[in-house]
Amino acid sequence: MAVDRAALVVGGIRLASGVHFLVDPLRANRLWGDSGDPPPTARLLLRSMGYRDALIGGLLIAAAMRGRDTRGWFLASGGADVSDLVGGLSVHDQLGQSQKLVGMGGAIVGITVGLWGALRKPAPTPQ
Repeated sequence: MAVDRAALVVGGIRLASGVHFLVDPLRANRLWGDSGDPPPTARLLLRSMGYRDALIGGLLIAAAMRGRDTRGWFLASGGADVSDLVGGLSVHDQLGQSQKLVGMGGAIVGITVGLWGALRKPAPTPQ
């Protein structure tokens, strides 16, 4: 059984990011470009994003380790970043420069990686 190394790396990054948002949402939020303390409702959303990212990352890793097709999990990963980008566009004029660069740029990178992973040819199955 072959391990999908790309899925392992991408899943690991997504899982680590999600865990960071769960363990310390304020520090994770600062890492992604926000210098201020978010209100309690935003903290709830940061934790929700953490659960989402940890789940997608963990399932991407699990599929990679089992030699399963990971393209659907790459698509889910990219789709999560599409939702972040679309949500960010609605408040784009209220974001600081670092939030635009890191947050929105990170979403664009995530979408690109998700599409790349989703459009790869499936690994040949051993016979």
